[in-house]
Amino acid sequence: MSIIHQMEYGLQKFYNRFLRKLDALKGNPKSIAEGFATGAAVSFTPFVGFHALLALIIAKITKQNATAAVLGTIMGNPWTFPLIWYADLHCGKLLLQEEIPFSPVDFVALFKELFHAVIMLDFDSFFSDIYPILLPMFIGCVPFCIAVWIILSKLITKALMQDNSKGG
Repeated sequence: MSIIHQMEYGLQKFYNRFLRKLDALKGNPKSIAEGFATGAAVSFTPFVGFHALLALIIAKITKQNATAAVLGTIMGNPWTFPLIWYADLHCGKLLLQEEIPFSPVDFVALFKELFHAVIMLDFDSFFSDIYPILLPMFIGCVPFCIAVWIILSKLITKALMQDNSKGG
């Protein structure tokens, strides 16, 4: 068996196991799918450290599956965050019609500085160093959040309904 077929088999196995885990949650397929999509969409926001809490609050308010929402936040992880943050920043800069920086942004330093500014109530540092990066990220995440939510909620609802109709 070639490496491509092995990868395909492994991904199919992961997908089926993932669907079974979601299907085992209490609630209807739409509630579960929308909850997961909410968690995934929240992962595109720059509110690092608060994704699970935000997903849980939104899911509870909108009557989605809260467990699926928290599970959906796994879309934001150490492998995907750098891509998400750069996409958010560049999209936000485009939407705000600002110049896109050519030099890379040190997001680790940015979030450390943000934490320090919040803890120390250092508003000067926040508005001079953090806000110029955080605002475009916040603006830029909106189109991604909407797209991710729409796509995932439809795909997962369809997959869960097909899985239920097969008796699986």
